[in-house]
Amino acid sequence: MSQLEDTLGRVAQCLRDARRILFITGAGISADSGLPTYRGINGLYNDQLTDEGIDIEDALSGEMLRTHPALTWKYLAQIERSCRGAVPNDAHHALRKIETSAPHALVLTQNVDGLHHAAGSQNLIEIHGSLRRLRCTGCGFREAVTSLEGRSLPPVCAACGAWMRPEVVLFGERLAQQDLERLYAELAEGFDLVFSIGTTSTFPYIVEPVAWAVQAGVPTVEINPQATQISPYVRYRIPLGAAQAMRALLERSALGDL
Repeated sequence: MSQLEDTLGRVAQCLRDARRILFITGAGISADSGLPTYRGINGLYNDQLTDEGIDIEDALSGEMLRTHPALTWKYLAQIERSCRGAVPNDAHHALRKIETSAPHALVLTQNVDGLHHAAGSQNLIEIHGSLRRLRCTGCGFREAVTSLEGRSLPPVCAACGAWMRPEVVLFGERLAQQDLERLYAELAEGFDLVFSIGTTSTFPYIVEPVAWAVQAGVPTVEINPQATQISPYVRYRIPLGAAQAMRALLERSALGDL
């Protein structure tokens, strides 16, 4: 038996036994939906500088949105175009399947593409928000959108004419307090299995649950074709794409077909 087969079998057994499961997901889980990751192979932002000669993190910051909204919206629109028309893949559907089968499963995603929601995940924390929701910077009017095609940039509020922003957390902005409170309440309850799927684990609040699990002796699983900063510490590492890995785990865990 190969090392990969052995690992898949062990993780599948963990899935069968787990009562509370945390799935932490990043851009890599949406790669099989045709969306680019932000860093790494074929990443959307491998070149650090934008056309304007500034870091992409500065272009996509809350400060830049306030002072130069057109510039920030140029790159928000680039992300939106890359997400447009995308549908959930087998990895998203697998997490939804596990949610319906396991006693308790939570998805904590960094993604703003809305694909976990589209797949039907109910116990979901979109810690960075969603590009599918806009909020007026003037009157607070909210709008759900499926596409920005044909809209002016920045989009204009239909209620008051002010420009709108997406309900996403930009660089330099605080995470939504209610999302943090919910996450920490879940962590206080504890988990007996923690997955990191398709994320480079850059942000502290993404690394923290994995670090807690490692220290507590809770099984941890990383699904990512590329090694990351947490790779040396997780108990199980599956060097596959998210959809392929989750199909294999569902098959081996007998949790049902997609």
